[in-house]
Amino acid sequence: MAISQESSIERPTEVLRAQEWLEQHEKELIEDTRAILRIPSVEGEASPNAPFGKDVRRALDFVLELGNKWGMRTRDVEGYAGHAEWGEEKPVVMGIGHLDVVPVGSGWKHEPFGAEIDGGYIYARGAADDKGPTMAAFYALRALKETNAHVPARLRMVFGCDEESGFLCVKRYFEVEEPPTLGFAPDADWPLIHAEKGIVNITLEIPKPKGSLSLISLSGGSRPNVVPDYAEMELELSRELMKEALEKISDYWDKNVSVKVEGSRVIAKAVGKAAHGSMPFSGDSALTRLLRFALELAPPEQQKEYSNLLYLTHPSGVGLGIHGRDAVSEDLTTNIGIVTNEGDRLRIVANVRYPVTWSGEQLKEKCERFLHENFPEAKIVAFDDNPPLYFPLEKEPVKTICDVVRLETGEDKAPGVMGGGTYARAVPNTVSVGAGWEGDGPAHEHDERIKIEHLLKMAKIYCHIFYALAHRAAK
Repeated sequence: MAISQESSIERPTEVLRAQEWLEQHEKELIEDTRAILRIPSVEGEASPNAPFGKDVRRALDFVLELGNKWGMRTRDVEGYAGHAEWGEEKPVVMGIGHLDVVPVGSGWKHEPFGAEIDGGYIYARGAADDKGPTMAAFYALRALKETNAHVPARLRMVFGCDEESGFLCVKRYFEVEEPPTLGFAPDADWPLIHAEKGIVNITLEIPKPKGSLSLISLSGGSRPNVVPDYAEMELELSRELMKEALEKISDYWDKNVSVKVEGSRVIAKAVGKAAHGSMPFSGDSALTRLLRFALELAPPEQQKEYSNLLYLTHPSGVGLGIHGRDAVSEDLTTNIGIVTNEGDRLRIVANVRYPVTWSGEQLKEKCERFLHENFPEAKIVAFDDNPPLYFPLEKEPVKTICDVVRLETGEDKAPGVMGGGTYARAVPNTVSVGAGWEGDGPAHEHDERIKIEHLLKMAKIYCHIFYALAHRAAK
């Protein structure tokens, strides 16, 4: 459904002046973006005033120091988050981005935190998700301040530090700070996302198969929302099964699986391809590869057991009994992001993106029924639900942002739906907006990148969004 071509938004002189300032300061934008990309802000061990580790703390200090240098009011909320603000009026118009990034993973051609420029792109973890777009939005706010634009609101850029692993940052931030009158998170697709699927992490414990083919250990994955690109497995085989297995192993078709035989034990390792957990089908799960290998070795009486384990990794959620769809957000997806060993049980973390018209409780009941029938000894040990977000198309800030993006790009695209989760679901009156174009990304994969010219293009659009939302908020 397209938004009406009729628009109350024009490109005011003050916006044009700020956009010209951005053009004149593009080199600064590029170098500050490269500087923050060189900080390896993966969540680490907590310490005083650094709840997500010293490197995330360094990234927060970097942007707050920029805000101070640029003459903005800044606040550090105990290392959980911070902001830089300009303006004096009562309404608050907020841009909110995140400084934390997912682990690097494998397969990089470029140094993951080198911020190298190659072929017109900056390569680094966080280039597209989300330090690049966050810096572009920060510069958009700065441009309005430097050109002394009339904005009847306080413009605030908020920097979160825990978006990739829990949203504790915004929870703490909004315990001490007011919510925005209107806001946007530069962390999605253009023009904006008006519906975000529900996200739940389901932690299961399932007994390891025992018999002629016993699963001794299986491990892989670093985050629930990342497709595992490496995994290891150890199996123990009976003497009778080993004879047949050796023949299968010698001619096994999957060259991404390496196998070593030590007595009655088979040790297998697999390499896959990382991808964002909201699109597991775009990656290649190393866990799936190993469980497929185990199923190849399983004797007839254990094939159902190993088949059930393999089906757990199916991206549709069919292996958990939760597959389904709705008309707004379409199909549910599932990523088995982490598997570890707990004695004679496997602990499995499934990252599920479920339709916006469903509830977490519905999902849990479906899963429990299925487990009872197919894994009688399995149990759900944790169920962390982040409910869906849904904005009707006529509601602000959807209309104003769509009008701005249409004017700035000349494209009349309808708002989209996504499986990814952004700050918009945790911040009132806020939607997620575009954070790049074709060629940028891919988020959570190796050789993440952003096109240099796209930084300026984004900053100019964000500048207009800040300005237009400020005038809308003041009405």
